[in-house]
Amino acid sequence: MQRNSRAYPAIAGLSSALLWGCSSLTFQPPVDSSVVTSPASWESADGCNDGRISQGWVDTFHDAELERTVDAAMAHNQDLAAAAARMRSARYVRLAGRSRVLPQASLLTSGNLSRSENGRARSSSSESYGLTVSSSWEADLWGRLRDLNAADDADYLATRALFRGARLSLAAATARAWCNLIAAEQQLQLATVTLDSFQRNLRISERNYKGTGQGALDVQFGRTNVASARRDLESRRLARDEAARALEVLTGAYPSGKTRAGHELPELKRRVPAGLPSELLERRPDLAAARAGILATARRADAARKSLLPSLGLSTSAGTPVSAFNKLLNPDYLVASIGANIAQTLYSGGALGNQARAALEQNQASVHDYHQAALTAFREVESALDADHSLGEQERYLVTEVEQAALAEKQATRDYADGIEGSDILDVLEAQRRANNARSSLIRLRNERLLNRIDLHLALGGDFRTRES
Repeated sequence: MQRNSRAYPAIAGLSSALLWGCSSLTFQPPVDSSVVTSPASWESADGCNDGRISQGWVDTFHDAELERTVDAAMAHNQDLAAAAARMRSARYVRLAGRSRVLPQASLLTSGNLSRSENGRARSSSSESYGLTVSSSWEADLWGRLRDLNAADDADYLATRALFRGARLSLAAATARAWCNLIAAEQQLQLATVTLDSFQRNLRISERNYKGTGQGALDVQFGRTNVASARRDLESRRLARDEAARALEVLTGAYPSGKTRAGHELPELKRRVPAGLPSELLERRPDLAAARAGILATARRADAARKSLLPSLGLSTSAGTPVSAFNKLLNPDYLVASIGANIAQTLYSGGALGNQARAALEQNQASVHDYHQAALTAFREVESALDADHSLGEQERYLVTEVEQAALAEKQATRDYADGIEGSDILDVLEAQRRANNARSSLIRLRNERLLNRIDLHLALGGDFRTRES
């Protein structure tokens, strides 16, 4: 009876701590997932694994050199290497966090040697050594430590998604730079052809002027156009070189100065499939990372709430001071102790409660961030699909414009060269201006179509069919 009476205060204290902790859990539970209502498909459309999702869509452009360039970027790009390092770092942080639920042990040694002298008396010395081994372990009564481990797991999943996003973005950026380089090369070639055409016109004007003494204004117009074409040629050459440097940076080849693209832009031989399912967006890296962020903040909010509950810890220690080193490990000198403690914070100035509320607000913020990211993703896909159709129609009309402008240019140039009555240099210049503008516009439009298709793959998070495995 005496022994039981001594246990009553301990039991009463534990019960009070439990009741105090439970009464403090008055917060609403966090949200660990969220659903965004999405369209079944996008009306603007015409009727796995991470690698396939990230860059498998590149082969739809039917350009082997483009595929090799994207592979080179994947192998040598510094930003992607940094993203991979961050992913590995998150994995080690996740593994390190697993030690929360394991016992912790430490070893402490000490030693002291002192010597004293007193005049002519003999000197004296003393020595002492100590060895202390201690360990501790927190019992995960409420699952707080498991919540923190789950949050680390979610952080790692988010980092993996961001790494996949870095691969997708790099593939898209490389494809864009490749197309831009080809378009810049084509604009440079067009500028060269334009300069040759203006020089031929100038020679005709100068010949007519020498033969008839008339047409001085035509000569001035011709010289002006030649100077303008030379200036444009230098501008186009600069743009081509800058496009090449941009591609070299992405592929890790800078500053070789040897990067050159093909002469023809890739062809879009495949139309966007009809009825693309909106579920493809679930694999989009930023949305996957946002979903993992919701889970991570939810588990940390749970852990913060459970920190208001009592905690149970066990600790052990063994050690002794000795006067000689050879006695340090003698079991007779070891002293061991085992203790258990139940802790409950009764008052901390509201710190723990405010930390729990802050964690819940972080969870709510992550939910809102996810919904906003999803809405942005829907808009980007819809815009890219709409632009894909519109740019295709524009190209069809522009091809006809180029054909007709070329015929008009040829006819005007022939009439002026043959001296047909009623033809003059102004007709030739206007025909050439229209033809050159149409050709330049066609290069820009075809490149814009390619860039928009790349943006569509980026918005979808990959190709048109592979779902996240």
